[in-house]
Amino acid sequence: MHYVSILSALTASATLIAAVPATNKFVKPFYTDLRLIKTSEADPGTWVTEEEKLTNYVAKKIGFIDITDITNDTTLARLSTAQDELVSVAAVTYPTTLTRQTEANALIANLSQTGPKSWLLTLTNFYNRYYRSTYGTQAGTWLLSELQSIASVNSAITVTTFAHSFSQPSIIVKIPGTSSNLVIVGAHYDSTGGSSTARGPGADDNGSGVVTQMDALRVLANAKFAPKNTIEFHFYGGEEGGLLGSADVFRSYASAGKTVLAVVVQDMTGYSPSGKVSVYTDYSDSGLVAYVRKNVVQYTGLAYTTDACGYGCSDHASAYSNGFPASYVCDEVMATSDPYIHSSQDAYSTISFDAILRHSKFTVGFLVEASYI
Repeated sequence: MHYVSILSALTASATLIAAVPATNKFVKPFYTDLRLIKTSEADPGTWVTEEEKLTNYVAKKIGFIDITDITNDTTLARLSTAQDELVSVAAVTYPTTLTRQTEANALIANLSQTGPKSWLLTLTNFYNRYYRSTYGTQAGTWLLSELQSIASVNSAITVTTFAHSFSQPSIIVKIPGTSSNLVIVGAHYDSTGGSSTARGPGADDNGSGVVTQMDALRVLANAKFAPKNTIEFHFYGGEEGGLLGSADVFRSYASAGKTVLAVVVQDMTGYSPSGKVSVYTDYSDSGLVAYVRKNVVQYTGLAYTTDACGYGCSDHASAYSNGFPASYVCDEVMATSDPYIHSSQDAYSTISFDAILRHSKFTVGFLVEASYI
């Protein structure tokens, strides 16, 4: 998912609920299975069906967050507060210089396009990876098996599933450090073609982000990389339904009082006319954004581009709304971004594996550097 909210284009058929934005004291209509979504901080919420999410919002490139299951008043308040008034609850001071280039570059040299090409072909061969479909569940089962295989070379690494109210799980791969403080990279693996029954190969959105992380994990696992801070690779289900999987994960982390030093989400890494990595600025921690930019320049050897993607554009918003420092990295700015997403044309043939490799280099470099914060 990746779009700027276009509220003027909003033609959803459901009824707008008048309520105080900072709370979730809504009465759900009793007669059907509806979900409550927000399209902006000021939007009090709209009840819609699961199908309307896709046809009236995703297909029309209108960003939204499903808040039906969010009950924490602080999180709801953050989702209803202008971003220029927000700061990360867990403030982190990031290094002003990078110091692990020798170690990181040695690992980066082991990245390859072989695995990403094979993994992405399998992901796009699922009819779609819609999070409420059998295909979406099957994709999760396949991904879990592949991640377990990648991690098996290092017995210290754990691979677990995070269950949701829908059948598609999120998957969390943990490389334990000497500290329990967490550095997280995340990517969603569900996809949509614009409706629940449409063909949705999701090559760029977000098979590309998934395989970017998989190859970074492969390299760190094979090297038996032993970080100071604990590293987690997150693979979220249900992003196209309004950031559902990541919302559950970060709600759990906030409730458990986990210390999260950084969350970097990559959603779309395989379509890049500019040939650069784009670091977005909205719903993100400014200190982490600056640190991410340093890593992009250092480990891709290129300048970054920058943009803003709007309300609910990807899973970093879930981390940020729960008070964790977050950043969003993508393959292109909005004006030249992938025109094929959320359709049957988001196909394997449109992907640049050079772009994916560029993002994998950034991922490895960032994780090595951040693991010593």
